[in-house]
Amino acid sequence: MCGRYASFREDQAIADEFAVATVADDVRLLPPSWNVAPTDGVRMVVERADRATGEITRQLRLARWGLVPSWAKDPSVGNRMINARVETVADKPAFARPFASRRALLPADGYYEWQAAPEPPAGSPRGRRTPKQPFWIHPTDGDVAALAGLYEFWRDPTKADDDPDRWLVSVAVVTRAATGAMASIHDRQPLILPADTWSAWLDPALGADDARGLLDVPPPPLTATPVSTRVNTVANNSPDLVEPTGEDLHA
Repeated sequence: MCGRYASFREDQAIADEFAVATVADDVRLLPPSWNVAPTDGVRMVVERADRATGEITRQLRLARWGLVPSWAKDPSVGNRMINARVETVADKPAFARPFASRRALLPADGYYEWQAAPEPPAGSPRGRRTPKQPFWIHPTDGDVAALAGLYEFWRDPTKADDDPDRWLVSVAVVTRAATGAMASIHDRQPLILPADTWSAWLDPALGADDARGLLDVPPPPLTATPVSTRVNTVANNSPDLVEPTGEDLHA
């Protein structure tokens, strides 16, 4: 799964990297984060109709991490839908419709994953369990990691039609089986899309059948850096979370 990531580049740097035409006002208010967690507000790149002209443009928008299906009774269901697996994304009811026309890219500097400690030998005395080792996993070349995402709109039935907060926009990260050295840390990793696939993935006119082919693209070279267990606490959010505490692993 992907349960934490970091996104601390400036909005303008992201807009330039993804050729974004419009940056939403609420995105500019979102601070950089070295410890993005489920239910947090996150930046996402989408292609949507411009409200003024109706023209499809590339936009940097704000969403809540944890997809809330349009048919959900309340938004708490999104707490369990932070990830969508490539194996079932086109078929699972919560994700099938977004996969067909509401695909997004989540700009990230990297993500975190936790490696379980080896099992003690049989017959060893039982003692305190060794905590999992967190790793900061990021593109080896330092480029942005474009995490594949799906987004959805949920209408709050308790709010009036003229209430600006009546719509909740939420998003899930698409995940795949881990590859290379990353598989020794965890069996899943986010689907990271290369730049030459961004336009196709974002195109709302590209249907599910054609989008399936983008689920198999190889990941970029990744580096896994062991970091402090301070990242385990969501209240900790500062640049020191990505400082190494040991030797890197490379995909």
